[in-house]
Amino acid sequence: MEWAISRFGSKVALASSFGAEDVVLIDMLTKLGGKTRVFTIDTGRLHQGTYNVMDAIREKYGIPIEVYFPRTEEVEEMVREHGLNLFYKGVEFRTLCCHVRKVEPLKRALSTFDAWITGLRREQAPSRASIEKVEIDHVNNGLVKINPLADWTSQQVWAYIRRNNVPYNILLDQGYTSIGCAPCTRPIKPGEDPRAGRWWWERGTKECGLHRRFQV
Repeated sequence: MEWAISRFGSKVALASSFGAEDVVLIDMLTKLGGKTRVFTIDTGRLHQGTYNVMDAIREKYGIPIEVYFPRTEEVEEMVREHGLNLFYKGVEFRTLCCHVRKVEPLKRALSTFDAWITGLRREQAPSRASIEKVEIDHVNNGLVKINPLADWTSQQVWAYIRRNNVPYNILLDQGYTSIGCAPCTRPIKPGEDPRAGRWWWERGTKECGLHRRFQV
């Protein structure tokens, strides 16, 4: 992250959903003394626990959080045509909802940056097993994508949180391991994959499109 700040300055931002990894990165950034911007996507259907930790982070670190929302007209059109809970009807509808509520706002947020920082870790899911600490994000116009915790384990993340008294989402104490929108996230059962609580009614890859990767 020191390299990212020195290389990109005001043209790099941390994308945060306020999961365990993201609050670790925010703590690190504040200790580095940089003024890297932190932004988040508010889909309009987040858990209250997510809003609570956002406010706790603001208060502890005194940093602004830039919040991006989906376009109102796109949400209204989607709901009129497919209903409020369309994501349960099939993968194509869930993908549409994710695109309107998450992917499009992300693209707007990233449009003024040359690089972005994420909390992705290889251990989180098979679809993330090959991520590098620094990549070229071909999906988002060739931005540099920086994943500082790519090789960290969950144990390392939690050791950092406890050692540094970092605020975190209370839902993580209730069996949640990946927290997104409230209707699409549940706690996992013992022995389940960490991503099993996302879109649990679906099989296969559990990604919303924010971190889609492909080779060129």
